[in-house]
Amino acid sequence: MAGRHNAAMPNIASILKSEISRVARKEARTEIETLKKASASYRSAIAELRRQVASLEKELRRLTKGSARIVAAGGPEDGDATKRRFSAARLAAHRSKIGISAASYGQLVGVSGQTIYHWEQGKARPRAAQLELLAAVRGLTAREAVERLDA
Repeated sequence: MAGRHNAAMPNIASILKSEISRVARKEARTEIETLKKASASYRSAIAELRRQVASLEKELRRLTKGSARIVAAGGPEDGDATKRRFSAARLAAHRSKIGISAASYGQLVGVSGQTIYHWEQGKARPRAAQLELLAAVRGLTAREAVERLDA
């Protein structure tokens, strides 16, 4: 019986050891899953914050650029003429509507075709004097634009 007793002991010890290992793996797995979920939520929160920071920096650059223009122009109350607004999309739509090239549209306004492209893409903005010329050209029909170009 003594031999039998010794044979059962390693068996119980190995079973106990394997059960402890299994429980430990299970516990570790649940902890890791919790950490993975937390990490994923933190990453998405960080990405959202980065997008917000980029958006705010862009807005700040735009506002800084705008205030620099106001200061350079002599202040917001400077002009006695009507304030003209500019829209790149409306410029492109009008040029498309009357069906002329950027170079031809530029001739009507007194600038190059490349300048018209830059205005349409929002890479540049027309000066006050150019806004007045754009306003005059904006009222033209396709026929009137062609007549002016031919003249």
